[in-house]
Amino acid sequence: MPPHSSASPEKLLAFFGGTFDPIHYGHLKPVASLAQHAGFDQVILLPNNVPPHRPQPEANPQQRLHMVELAVAGNPLFSVDPRELCVDTPSYTIETLETLRKEHGEHCPLAFIIGQDSLLTLHRWHRWESLLNVCHLVVMARPGYQEQLDTPALQSWYDIHRATDAQQLKQNPAGFIYQVNTPLLDISATEIRERRHAGLDCSDLLPYAVERYIESQGLYRE
Repeated sequence: MPPHSSASPEKLLAFFGGTFDPIHYGHLKPVASLAQHAGFDQVILLPNNVPPHRPQPEANPQQRLHMVELAVAGNPLFSVDPRELCVDTPSYTIETLETLRKEHGEHCPLAFIIGQDSLLTLHRWHRWESLLNVCHLVVMARPGYQEQLDTPALQSWYDIHRATDAQQLKQNPAGFIYQVNTPLLDISATEIRERRHAGLDCSDLLPYAVERYIESQGLYRE
């Protein structure tokens, strides 16, 4: 096989993980905008089963998976990978991404989408230093968060790996950090759960099919 050449970009796959308890427009709309800007061929949603650093979800894994599938049904940009829901141990991003890298081969450009808040706390993630060995990081801007990382060493790491052109993501399998200012919606799953607990309407916050499923399952009711 000839050596990989940056002259012939390969298909760029992006992955977006989350608890999705429930999935909502604050997940879907910024990611769709980011995908258009960065030239993603596909965004694969990765629902977490046991998030290592967050409270456990209210909805069970099967319910959260079904909500994600309903939310993206008929949208060719999105697909769903349930692999993290098949294990009962904490979902560490680096381990999932290493498995995906083996499956897609060494030349396929892979990206992992995170928010600005996650970038600022990335150094607390399990084996975070290995992430750029297996993928790019694509960062969605978040309102109200600082732009500088906590230490000069972390800022230097960011500056070294920062990409200014989305084409760099397609021309390389991994190794870049690319930041995009996307339309940000002030929506959180916590807000949706709280509104449900209070008996308030959530129809403006998430897809109709997801709302109907939540109602049919009696989710997020005290």
